[in-house]
Amino acid sequence: MKILRKLQHYMGPRRGLLPLAMILSGLSALTGIIPYALIWLIVRDLLISGGMPTDMERISAFAWWAVGTSVVGIVLYFAALMSSHLAAFRVESNLRKEAMRRIVGMPLGFFDSTTSGRIRKIIDDNASITHSFLAHQMPDLAATVLVPVAALGLIFFFDWRLGAASLVPMLFAGGLMAVMIGGKSQDFMREYMNALEEMNTEAVEYVRGIPVVKVFQQTLFSFKNFHRSILCYKEMVTRYTQAWEHPMSAYTVLINSFVYILAPVAILLIGRTGEYMDILLDFFLFVLVTPLFSQCIMRSMYLSQAVGQASEAIARLDELTAVAGLPVPEAVQSPQYFDIDFDRVTFTYPGARQRAVDGVSFRIREGETVALVGASGSGKTTLARLVPRFWDVDAGRISIGGVDVREIPPAELMQRISFVFQRPRMFKATLLENIRYGHPDASIDEVMQAADAACCREIIERLPNGLRTEIGVNGTFLSGGEQQRIALARALLKDAPIVLLDEATAFSDPENEHLIQSALRNLMHGKTVLMIAHRLSSITDADRILVMDRGRLVEQGTHEKLLSENGIYRRMWKEYQQSTEWTLKKN
Repeated sequence: MKILRKLQHYMGPRRGLLPLAMILSGLSALTGIIPYALIWLIVRDLLISGGMPTDMERISAFAWWAVGTSVVGIVLYFAALMSSHLAAFRVESNLRKEAMRRIVGMPLGFFDSTTSGRIRKIIDDNASITHSFLAHQMPDLAATVLVPVAALGLIFFFDWRLGAASLVPMLFAGGLMAVMIGGKSQDFMREYMNALEEMNTEAVEYVRGIPVVKVFQQTLFSFKNFHRSILCYKEMVTRYTQAWEHPMSAYTVLINSFVYILAPVAILLIGRTGEYMDILLDFFLFVLVTPLFSQCIMRSMYLSQAVGQASEAIARLDELTAVAGLPVPEAVQSPQYFDIDFDRVTFTYPGARQRAVDGVSFRIREGETVALVGASGSGKTTLARLVPRFWDVDAGRISIGGVDVREIPPAELMQRISFVFQRPRMFKATLLENIRYGHPDASIDEVMQAADAACCREIIERLPNGLRTEIGVNGTFLSGGEQQRIALARALLKDAPIVLLDEATAFSDPENEHLIQSALRNLMHGKTVLMIAHRLSSITDADRILVMDRGRLVEQGTHEKLLSENGIYRRMWKEYQQSTEWTLKKN
C-alpha cells in the first residue's frame, strides 16, 4: 500500500508497532470466533440430551471457555489499538513538525498567496486524518482478511451446502459494496476536502473581518462568500448521499437476507436426509457465524474510504509543502558593507501575466535613505520585498555590499535586515517578549533603551505589569499607533544595518505620528534605508526619491529636484497637498 509506505517514514522508532498492532488485531479476531463454536457445542449437548444434560461440568467448562476467550479477544484488541495509537500519534506529530519545518523554510512571499486558514486546515486536519487511518482502520485490516477465511473454513467443515447457501447474499452484497466504494469515490473525496478547505478559509477571513463588517454594517454582503461555501458543501454532500440511497438500501436488504435462503435450504436438506438434529445444529451455527461476513464487508468499506481520505490528505500536505524553499549555493558569501544595488531587476508574480517589476536599476549607498513612491500596483512594495527574498528575481540581480542576495545564507540575510510594516504583528505574549523578538538574548536594560528610543516609555509605565504585561487575548490591547512603536522598538533592538519601511505612520493618529516619526529617526540613523511612502510629507528629507509607474522606475531625485520637473511626482505632490487642505463645508 503506497500510502502506508509514505507514513512509515514518519513513524521513526515506533515503526514496528503497526505490524504488531495488526498481528494482535488478527489474533483478537480469530479468538473472537472461538466463543461461537463453544456456544454451538453447548447447544448441541442441550439438544442431544433433550434439555436435561448429564454432564454439567462439560457444559460449564464450555461456558467458561467462551467467557475466557471473549475476554482474551478484548484484551488483544485493546493491546492492538494501544500499539496502533502510539504509532499514529508519532506519525501525526512528525507530520505536523515536518510540514511546519518546510513552511518556515519557504519564501516569505508564499504567505502572501496562501491564507493562514488554508495552511491550518491542511496541516492540522489532514494530519489528524492519518491518525484515524493508522490507529483504527489499519488494525482492522488483519481482521477483515483473517475472519472471512476462518469463518469459511468453519462453515464448510460442518456443512458445505448450508455454507454455500449462506454465502450467496454475501457475495451479492460484497459486489454491490465494491461498486459503491469504487469509481467516483476518490473524486468525491477530493471534492469533499476542497469544500472543507474553502469553508475553513472563508470562516477565518469572515471572523477576522467582523469588526470592519460591523462598522460598515455590511454583514449580509460580507457573509455571502462564507454562506456560498457552506451551500456548495451542503449541495455536494447531499448529492453524494442521495446517490447512495438506493444502493445502500439494496445492500442492507441483501446483507441481512441470508436467513431467508439458509432456512429453506435447511428444511429441504432435512426432508431429503432426515438428519434433523445435525442440520438444525449446523443451521444454528451458520446463523451465528454468517454475520461476521457482513462486519468484514463494512470494515472493508471503511478501510477503502480511510485509504482514499488518507491518500488525499498526504497529497494535499505534499502539495502545500512542495513550494521550493530559497535555494542556497554551496559557496555562500557574507557582505562586508551594506549598500543595496538593483541591476536590471525583473519579476513577475506566479500566475500573473504582467510584470510587477520591469528592468529596474538603482543603487542605495550605505547609510543613505531612499524612498519609493508611486500609485498602487506600481511595484514599490514588490521591489522592497525582493531585497530579503520574499521571492527571487526572474532576471537581473540584487546585491548587498556587492554580494548577490541569493548567495547570502537566508538566516544571515534576515539578520541583516529590519522590517517595519504598515500593520505590525503583536504576539499573544508579554510586552517584553514582543520586543525581544528583535533580539532574544537582549538584557532588560537593552530592551528599555530600545523602548525609550521608540518612545514607548509611557506605554510601559501605563500598563499594569509594565514589560511583563500580556498582550492580546486575555491581556491588554494596544492601539495601532502603540503597536507601531512597539514594532519600532523591536527593530531598534535588532539593530540591523538595513531597514525596510512600509509607511510606518500610515494608520496613526497625529499624536502617535509625531512619536513614531521621532522613533523612526532613531531607527534610521546610520542605516541603509529603503522606505515605501504613502504620505509624501514623510519623505521630503529623504536623500533620494524613486518614482515607480507600472513596474518601471520613471523618475528619481531629491524632493526639490522632482518638484522642479513637470513629472509624475510633481502631480502626486500637488494632489497630496490638495487632499491635506480638503475640509467639509458647512451649509
